[in-house]
Amino acid sequence: MNDISQNLSALQTRIAAACRNSGRNENDILLMAVSKTKPVSAVETAASLGLSHFGENYLDDALPKIEACRSLGLTWHFIGRIQSNKTRQIAEHFDWVHTVDRARIAKRLNDQCPDGKNLQVLIQVNIDADPAKGGVLRDDVPALIDSITALPRLTLRGLMTILAQDSNPVVSYTNMAELFNSLGQSLQHGSQWNVLSMGMTNDLEDAIAAGSTCVRVGTALFGPRS
Repeated sequence: MNDISQNLSALQTRIAAACRNSGRNENDILLMAVSKTKPVSAVETAASLGLSHFGENYLDDALPKIEACRSLGLTWHFIGRIQSNKTRQIAEHFDWVHTVDRARIAKRLNDQCPDGKNLQVLIQVNIDADPAKGGVLRDDVPALIDSITALPRLTLRGLMTILAQDSNPVVSYTNMAELFNSLGQSLQHGSQWNVLSMGMTNDLEDAIAAGSTCVRVGTALFGPRS
C-alpha cells in the first residue's frame, strides 16, 4: 500500500503543477487509475486512497476484478480495442467506453445495453493517422457523432485519443483539443460534451496544458505492468 500511496501523492503533485502552469483548476482533471493486469488488491488499495475511476483494456482480466470490487461502488471505464463479440459484456459491466470508433460497434453497445442503463461513451480519434492505432480519422468524426447521438442508450460525452509512439504530444494534443472544442460548439445546446480523455504517465503535463479533462495513468500509480 505504501508504494501506491506514495505514487499517488507524487502523481497528484504532478497534476497540480501542470494545472498551475497552464492556468487550469486541478479539480477539473479526472485521474483514472489504469488497473489493467493489476490484482484486485491493487484496486482495493487505490480505492482506499480515494480513487474511484478505474480503466481496463482486457475484458477477461477486468470482469473478475469488477465483480470482486462491486461493493466498493467504483466507476469502470473500458479503454481497450473493442471486438464485436465482446460488446455485450462491455455494455453490461462497464459504465464508460472510451474507444468507440465505428458506428457498428456503437449500435451493438446500444442494443446490448441492459434495460434502464445508459452507457457513457467517447469517440476514439486517431489524431496521428497511425495505422497501428485504433480510432476514427479526424474527418470522419462528425458522421460517427451523428450515428451515436441517434442511439438512445448511449450518451456521447466527448473524445479520446492514444498517440502514435513518434508523435509530438504538444502538437497532437493541441490538435485534439481544437477538434474537441470545434465539435462542441456545433452540437446542440445542453449537450453533455465535456470529456476530453488524453494523457498518460509520460505526457500528462502536455495533455493537461492542451485541455485534457481525464488523464489515464497506470505505471506512475501502480508501477510497471507485469
